[in-house]
Amino acid sequence: MDASNALLIFIKNPLAGKVKTRLATSLGEQEALRIYQQLLQRALETTTPLSCTKYLYYSSFIDNHDQWSPKNFQKMLQKGADLGIRMHHALQTALQKHGKAVLIGSDIPELNRLHIEEAFQALETADYVLGPAKDGGYYLVGMKDPASTIFGEIPWSTSEVMQLTLRRILEEGKSYHLLPILSDIDYPEDWQQLGW
Repeated sequence: MDASNALLIFIKNPLAGKVKTRLATSLGEQEALRIYQQLLQRALETTTPLSCTKYLYYSSFIDNHDQWSPKNFQKMLQKGADLGIRMHHALQTALQKHGKAVLIGSDIPELNRLHIEEAFQALETADYVLGPAKDGGYYLVGMKDPASTIFGEIPWSTSEVMQLTLRRILEEGKSYHLLPILSDIDYPEDWQQLGW
């Protein structure tokens, strides 16, 4: 990978009551926060060694004193009323400077360096790359065209996200590459299966 590739990492500021709210319902806000902090650490360890330009997008405010070094990550703020608008804005911004952009979340513990490298490689020939999540959403999206329309009118946080996104890509007459299906962490059993 090289500087023409942009990796965008979406995180939530780690505050009790603001992260992993479905987990917090059964485990409590402090335990959900502790789990999310472990997931953030995993994402940091996975992405730091990658040789591409990395942008870290915070949900609420930019933290210049956390574990994400500004030497490795350009710190940005998510902008927009819903997830689709925020992702679209971030990818559009990156594609003004870079030929390929891949966006990931921060709560997919199985996501590793090889998945991200495969995503950038797939964009050599495909218009889009997606990493399907077991819950019907996706954990990774990558593209080359900033004029994409795949984020509009999608019911985010539902089991239809991936299916509707693929339909939108085909309606655009574009091609896509799918990465392996991975799990995110929404419920206590998801976390317990990891064995961390």
